[in-house]
Amino acid sequence: MQRHESGHGAVRHGAGGPRREFRHGFRPARFVAGLCVLTAALLYGGDAGGAWHTPWWVAFPVVVGGFFVAGLVAAVHYGVRRRAAISASRENREAPASTSGSQAIR
Repeated sequence: MQRHESGHGAVRHGAGGPRREFRHGFRPARFVAGLCVLTAALLYGGDAGGAWHTPWWVAFPVVVGGFFVAGLVAAVHYGVRRRAAISASRENREAPASTSGSQAIR
């Protein structure tokens, strides 16, 4: 499998074609938190541009509610990743593929 480094991440070429890898894992909670802050910024940007009127207190429920949802997403994501790690570690505790004394990697 070839690996090429580019400016934004690595691209692996395998049997299924090129597949993009990110430098860091996907963090859905950070994505949700960013969306809620961006929403607040867009609301006040529209108010500043004169497109609509946004009351001063709107940012608090938007941002705090978004952070609460981001916390829930982080907890669910942690549980999913932990469950996947536990099942992957069970595979390593099973009997080896060959018990004939061969040290070949499966």
